[in-house]
Parts: sequence; structure tokens; C-alpha cells
Amino acid sequence: MRKSLFLYLFIIAVLMNIFTYKYFTSKAEDEQKAKSEVSDTASVKPTEGTITNDPDVFSLENNDRAQNYLYESYKVNDVPAFAEKVKQALLTYNDSPEGNKYTDQPKMGEQKFIINSMKLINHRWIVANYSNGQLWGEVLLKYFVEENGSISFEVMNSYLYPTNLN
Repeated sequence: MRKSLFLYLFIIAVLMNIFTYKYFTSKAEDEQKAKSEVSDTASVKPTEGTITNDPDVFSLENNDRAQNYLYESYKVNDVPAFAEKVKQALLTYNDSPEGNKYTDQPKMGEQKFIINSMKLINHRWIVANYSNGQLWGEVLLKYFVEENGSISFEVMNSYLYPTNLN
């Protein structure tokens, strides 16, 4: 009986050693594969998911997808001319006696709010700053190209900076 007990314990110990050996060798192989995959992807220059400080990343002129959308939807071939058309359409509202309605700010006294500068982010959004000479703010706009070729705007969000930041 004692001999058979030692035999069973020996067989169990051998089997445990075999399974442990297989587990650790396969784990080492998987780690080696992962390292080689990382080194392979490290040699390729990543284009997605990287953070950049380039201010022109968000501009219609550098956004190929937005340009393709404009071409496919509205047959826009000349992006700078289209951008100028959109800017002029927005700036015409500065001539209103009440100020530019797309600043989302009412006229305060005799000073009206007008848009000073803007940037087309893509085929749908514009960011602009505005002021009345004393107060300054920024606005995020949506713009749409109508079927007749006119441009319409919609205020998404607006922020007027406080005069006293203390």
C-alpha cells in the first residue's frame, strides 16, 4: 500500500511539473511575440492618436475629409474661395444696427457686438471672437450651405468674458 501511495504521488508530481513547464514556456513565447509586435509597430510612424501642437490641425484648409464632403455635397473645388464666401456671409451681419446676431449677445448701450475674426474648423463649424470695444467673447457656430447656395448660421455656444477676473 505504501509503495502504491508513493507511486501515485510521484506520478502527480511529474504531471504537475509537465503542466507548469508548458504554462511558463507558452507564456514566455506570448511575451516574445508581443514584444516583436510592439517593435514592428514602433517602426511605423503613427498618424492617428498622436497629440500635436499644430494650430492648423483644426482648419478647413488642412482637413481632407471636410474638403471631400464639400466637393461631394456641393461641388466645391476652390476651398479658399468657399471659406472667404462663408466669412463674408457672416461678416455682413456686423452691419446690423443691433450688432451681429450670431454673437448671441444683445446690444449694450450704444455699443454693438461685432465679429472680429473667425476660423472655419471644418465643413460644419466656425469659431469666432467678438467684441463691443469693451467686452470680448467667443462663439462656436454651425454653418449650412443651402440649396440655393446661400449660407445660414446657427449659434452652438457663446461665451462672454467677465470684465473683472479678480
